[in-house]
Amino acid sequence: MNPISMLGHLGRAVLTVMAAFGRVAIFALDALSHMLRPPFYPREFGVALLNIGWLSLPVVGLTAIFTGGALALQIYAGGARFNAEAVVPQIVAIGMVRELGPVLVGLMIAARVTSSIAAEIATMKVTEQIDALVTLSTHPMKYLVAPRVLAALLTVPVLVAVGDIIGIAGGYTVAVQNLGFNSAAYLRNTVDFLEMRDIVSSLVKGAAFGTIAAIMGCYYGMNSGRGAQGVGRATKGSVEAAAVLILAANFVLTGVFFSL
Repeated sequence: MNPISMLGHLGRAVLTVMAAFGRVAIFALDALSHMLRPPFYPREFGVALLNIGWLSLPVVGLTAIFTGGALALQIYAGGARFNAEAVVPQIVAIGMVRELGPVLVGLMIAARVTSSIAAEIATMKVTEQIDALVTLSTHPMKYLVAPRVLAALLTVPVLVAVGDIIGIAGGYTVAVQNLGFNSAAYLRNTVDFLEMRDIVSSLVKGAAFGTIAAIMGCYYGMNSGRGAQGVGRATKGSVEAAAVLILAANFVLTGVFFSL
């Protein structure tokens, strides 16, 4: 293959990726604009709140508590090599609040909620229910997309806060029961070490990750192909895109809060 042909293939790939980002950006702006303009559908919003928030609590809680416990063990094992075992409370707290809590919750939401939204909307498209909504003068973006995005925007920060607390509790339990830490001293070190900007960064990340997860599910669902294969591809693609974008957004937001 000659260099000109290679450059042509590279250029087409870059343009394809840029076009995909453009379509997603336009879809996201359209969804966010519909969130601010009537009519609103409180029933759909309530169902989305239940599915995204309440029903995600078990998986978020289990993920956080095991991660917090494992983090405490790993930090203790690493710190013991430098006689720095006492830093376990501080590192568990900042690790869960600033990084692991938001990222793990975001990925769990991508796995559970994004796939569910994409499969549901894609199935509606395949069975022509979306066409029926248009026939009934109901805008699909307002009825299907806006309530889910708004629900994710509001509930995922709460899930992140709950995950942070449970993760710190998991580290506390392991440290006190297995590593010989004093309970009161562990809690005091945790509270004294955390700053308000740590908590704010965690909640901001949660809002961003929830929005990304919901938008990816809606985008792939609304643009799915026909038939069972189209639904399957939309579900798989939505989870992959949401996970990658969440990790990329985490890097960007971490850099922003690090510079503050």
